[in-house]
Amino acid sequence: MIRKLCFIAAFLFSCFSSGRESVTAEDSLLPLRDGKPPQSLDDLWANFDPQAEPLGAETLKEWERDGVVCRVVRYRIGTFKGSPATMVGFYAFPFAFPEGATKLPGLLQLHGGGQSANLDGAVADAKRGYACLSLNWGGNKLNFGRDPPAYDGPNTDWGKVDATHPPQRNKANHFAGPLTPDDYTLDAIESPRNSNWFLVLLAARRGITFLEQQPEVDPAKIGVYGHSMGGKLTTNLAAIDKRVRAAVPSCGGSGTVLESQTDLPGCVKSSPSALELACVSDNPYIDRLTCPILWLSPTNDFHAVIDNMAVTWRAIPDERVRFSISPHFNHHHGDDYAITQHLWFEQHLKGSFSMPASPEITVDLKAADGVPVVSVRPDRSRPVKRVDVYSSADPHVLTRFWRDGQAAEADGYSWQARCPVMSPDEPLFAFANVTYDLPETYRKIATAPGQSNTDAFTISSRMVSFSSAALKSAGVKATDAPDRMIDDGGRLWQDWYQSNWGHPPLWRAFTRKLKDPKWRGPDGAKLVFEIRSETDNQLVVEVETNGWGAVEKGKPAVSYNAVKPLKGSPDWQTVSVSLDDMVATDPKFTAPLASWRTITQFSIGPSGEVVRDGTKQPSTGKPWAGPREIRNLRWE
Repeated sequence: MIRKLCFIAAFLFSCFSSGRESVTAEDSLLPLRDGKPPQSLDDLWANFDPQAEPLGAETLKEWERDGVVCRVVRYRIGTFKGSPATMVGFYAFPFAFPEGATKLPGLLQLHGGGQSANLDGAVADAKRGYACLSLNWGGNKLNFGRDPPAYDGPNTDWGKVDATHPPQRNKANHFAGPLTPDDYTLDAIESPRNSNWFLVLLAARRGITFLEQQPEVDPAKIGVYGHSMGGKLTTNLAAIDKRVRAAVPSCGGSGTVLESQTDLPGCVKSSPSALELACVSDNPYIDRLTCPILWLSPTNDFHAVIDNMAVTWRAIPDERVRFSISPHFNHHHGDDYAITQHLWFEQHLKGSFSMPASPEITVDLKAADGVPVVSVRPDRSRPVKRVDVYSSADPHVLTRFWRDGQAAEADGYSWQARCPVMSPDEPLFAFANVTYDLPETYRKIATAPGQSNTDAFTISSRMVSFSSAALKSAGVKATDAPDRMIDDGGRLWQDWYQSNWGHPPLWRAFTRKLKDPKWRGPDGAKLVFEIRSETDNQLVVEVETNGWGAVEKGKPAVSYNAVKPLKGSPDWQTVSVSLDDMVATDPKFTAPLASWRTITQFSIGPSGEVVRDGTKQPSTGKPWAGPREIRNLRWE
């Protein structure tokens, strides 16, 4: 019966929407007042009402998959420069509503740069009891995922403007700037309305209107999430459109820190124009955030810089924000962290979960022995599984290695970790993770399509930082020293992050630990470790040097690797790597690796890309047999 009612309601809505659509050459946005560009968010958004114009919503294709109604839909974004712009996306909701429910919470999904609307993600949300609209704002080919139906219908059409990504018609990328005019911009002068961020936000606000008009959606329960560029869009959308009741930006929305802010350690700093800072930067949007928001981003993300976030998000009240920060990752998340997105919406759109409060973090810089001590007090409303404290003295946020302080419970309420430093001339950064048991209800829910389930979830503290001047003033001393034993293997992969872990021939483990001065390679040393492989195989040992220009500014990042054969055995076998073994993975670079001191990342795995006979080619190992573990990674 529910299924029939859904189809009837959808059909009537489609007919009603189509009937009231009127094609007009009148633009959706008013001309600039007195020919001057907007100078603030108030000016930028003053005359736009996302509910004013008819959507002209239509279903281009409909089918069923795994108990979910799947649709390709299209709606009118607006009329710009006399030409209509239309958005295409996937819309999915379950046939059978949860018991007792007559309406579903709605989710708006915003993809990242160069990507497209994701049907698998929308279907996953529908299976969890949501109605999800995934926008194809970038205009790329629709991603139907597994078991795609036949479709050769329309795609997103921006009309006489171009907010596709990568740009399909405009040579200028108006996401990266500039705000200057061209044939595809709204305004004929420098204006924030020429930014593609503005156009996509406008389209996303219309997407919320689409959701709230669907008969199966509760318009009072709409959330938004997105990754990378979609993360920035999520942060900005949640701030500017108060119909958003909960938001989860992933790897986006960290805000702008200015080059003039020299008192702030770390950060990725820039010098935007006054107009960009006032109307395009995340900063003015972040200042307007009022809905519950979860910051989901790893420690070393290139797009959502954790140092910047620590500055620009500091005024958001603790009761409104949570953080889930995967250590060591760049631009993706561990399973214990990714699941928090689902839990956040379960709490704020369904009322079926209660997220613990952010852990409280304090740092004592005035300990008698000169070693900073980090104290963490977690919310114990749920059983605490583990507390981890991470710290670093590296000002380069993208290649920073986060040391695990091996926190210990101190008094039944808090955990403490000592954070010795090599030199008080460097800053200090620290945060804490508290891992909880995941309730059984959520353990069978994959964190994302194609990923695995998890039995835990992790909430992070705010990140705190201290300048070198603050450390010296407090009496912090250099008590740490170099150590040739990098990793004895006793805390398996704790200082690493993994990729393709579910694929035995493609797995890879990465660490930035060799960049830390404590474990940096001495001149002339060999890198040695033990590993076990139960069958004959190979190991590709790789280092990235000067990643993100962290060691030698202005010079390129270059990767080098060596392929080491392994004999099948249940016993440990030794792998030894010298500088002479390493070959650049790009044939343009023929000079040998001169020093270990430029390493910013180290990785191992059975497969990789190598240069043979002057050309790059894959070197693929066999599926790994036996445990994946190493021990006694050291310099000799």
